[in-house]
Amino acid sequence: MTGTRTVRVPGPDHPITVTAWPGRVRVRAGGRVIADSRKAVVLKEAEYPPVFYLPRADVAMGALARTSHTSWCPYKGEAAYFSIPAAGARGENAVWSYEDPLPAMASICGRVAFYPDRVDAIEADDAPGEDGLSRSDGPA
Repeated sequence: MTGTRTVRVPGPDHPITVTAWPGRVRVRAGGRVIADSRKAVVLKEAEYPPVFYLPRADVAMGALARTSHTSWCPYKGEAAYFSIPAAGARGENAVWSYEDPLPAMASICGRVAFYPDRVDAIEADDAPGEDGLSRSDGPA
């Protein structure tokens, strides 16, 4: 990307929280489990649906293929993307990671997230009732 990038800090007008998920999170794509973690965090940003970020150590990174696609978030920084070849066209750019996030989002460094509509399932166990996530389907 070229040009000046706006950087913002989360606050009352655009809150972002990152909290440890108390249970297990599994991601299935291309007919197999490609991520299985008990160390996931859930990021809640303003009115957006919550998103699980899983440690790379708990993801079959060999099942992913880095793409040239990137995006910029003024709160989190530049995201790198990965495809899931086993998922076919649906798996294109299905995974993203803030490899060098802005300081306010350092807690998502070394983690990846999955678009729910580009994988077979995101399954979350032991969901606490007050956070809006269900036990079976994770972030919307």
